Amino acid sequence: MDDYEVVRPIGEGAFGKAFLVRTKTAHDGDDAPCVVKMINLTKMSSREKEAARKEVALLSNMEHPNIVTFIRSFHEKGSLCIVMEYCDGGDLMMKINMQRGVFFTEPQVLAWFVQICLGLKHIHDKKILHRDIKSQNIFLSERGVKVKLGDFGIARMLTHTLELARTCVGTPHYLSPEICESRPYNNKTDIWSLGCVLYELCTLRHPFEGNSLSQLVSKICRGRFNPVPARYSYDVRLLIAQLFKVNPRDRPSVSSILQRPFLNKHALVRLL
Repeated sequence: MDDYEVVRPIGEGAFGKAFLVRTKTAHDGDDAPCVVKMINLTKMSSREKEAARKEVALLSNMEHPNIVTFIRSFHEKGSLCIVMEYCDGGDLMMKINMQRGVFFTEPQVLAWFVQICLGLKHIHDKKILHRDIKSQNIFLSERGVKVKLGDFGIARMLTHTLELARTCVGTPHYLSPEICESRPYNNKTDIWSLGCVLYELCTLRHPFEGNSLSQLVSKICRGRFNPVPARYSYDVRLLIAQLFKVNPRDRPSVSSILQRPFLNKHALVRLL
């Protein structure tokens, strides 16, 4: 950590802490802030340590404009330190909450959604599952124009205890029917989570809510959600219904989502 000056702490969990930092030895004004995640290896089993190392190898190969950039990693005093790009626009959940009930326009929703899909496609094309798609783990930069999928795995290690508590006693909004029923996670489980994010962008609410965990799980397993406002096009509302198909096999792949004509024009703009 000698190369970095800590600006402020930004997260803490069972296995470590995250800090916003600046590089001490920056040249030519290149002192852009970045995030250092310090993962305490001394608290981990050998299996967990190996998983952390594999995760770092994975992150280092994840170069894509719509995925938060991995910068470097190093070891220090029993901790694995991972340096990541800092996205100055906050996360999508913050952005949704700041709307205070004022809906986003459809072009804005689709511009963000296509970028999320492009990031996820890059991951799925490598035969990797993200496992942690949620509005809180999607970040904004370039004044809210650019959207990036947050890192995966490592983020879950940092928030492990909180996530566990939230899943057991809170409201696990992003659980899919197959996870509720203890069936295996697959690439279509990421697609369900993608549906949750698109629904939130359109309604500013979670798609599945309940007064208790059992009521919430019941709604998820039946795929019951309140309709999306009619201000959004039939194409958007149909897509959400397809992303929330209870049987994972009935959900579209991320590649087929991007091929839809109403999204395709947004995807082309992003690639130009």
